Amino acid sequence: MITSYISHPHCHDHHMGPEHPESPLRLEAIRARLALTGVLQQTMQSDAKPATDEQLSRVHPDRHLQALARCVPEHGLVALDGDTLMNPASLSAARLAAGAVVRGVDQVFRGQADNVFCAVRPPGHHAEVTDPMGFCFINNIAVGAAHARARHGAERVAILDFDVHQGNGTVDIFKGDPNVLVCSSFQYPFYPWRYLRSEWHNIINTPLAAGSGSDEFRQAIEDDWLPALHAFKPELVLVSAGFDAHRNDPLAELCLEEDDYYWVTRLAMEIAALYADNRLVSVLEGGYDLESLGRCAEAHVKALLGLPYPS
Repeated sequence: MITSYISHPHCHDHHMGPEHPESPLRLEAIRARLALTGVLQQTMQSDAKPATDEQLSRVHPDRHLQALARCVPEHGLVALDGDTLMNPASLSAARLAAGAVVRGVDQVFRGQADNVFCAVRPPGHHAEVTDPMGFCFINNIAVGAAHARARHGAERVAILDFDVHQGNGTVDIFKGDPNVLVCSSFQYPFYPWRYLRSEWHNIINTPLAAGSGSDEFRQAIEDDWLPALHAFKPELVLVSAGFDAHRNDPLAELCLEEDDYYWVTRLAMEIAALYADNRLVSVLEGGYDLESLGRCAEAHVKALLGLPYPS
């Protein structure tokens, strides 16, 4: 498998204060772990390019983008809500994060890579149509899905989200859209406290009780996601790869292990192989314990590369 690794050094410039868990150290932890284990060197590395206004406006209305631009401070930090702050580099980093997914989509449709991991921040899956929240400004995965439809004619796009928090922004953007299937596993009840129960046929919610571990997670994914994915037959698989359901993560209470991320990535790849000519693009969402974040990302990228992972 040819796995593309897309990132950008300017994603480190966005920060929300020294105590904020969504920190530039997250990308450093991932890159350091992948380099140390030799995994990074087996990928095709490239830099993200900023998403264009046209690409962003397929998901977010111009007034939302203009409102975000007006909030960018000249110096220091400005709070959009209790969890989500901007510094002068935040919006530029957010455009790069969304642009990474766009570039990844282009790569898999052009045959330049089989699959892609976008190691970027800020994350995106909490950003709703007109509301930034939950550390997110622009919905990166949604921008990629919309680009696949507009630029490459993809008629069926599946979005798989295994972050510990439900991807409310992705649901808000695609709810009721028969051409986008959204499968989201998450701790329940838990932030963001909305869209936790689906009212739409294209939204497959997989709630997990606090304390759930590998067995509960894998059984729920097989029961909830697989029938929907086989019926849908996606032409592209997108992954919101949050690693904060790991047992060591400080922000939640699920108990996944590194090999669970290898397992769920392989499952996503099997769907992509069956229906999407292997096309799969993954983008980083959560994961806030730096040591386990690096190990989980290693498991994820090893799966993408087709490498074995010890149980």
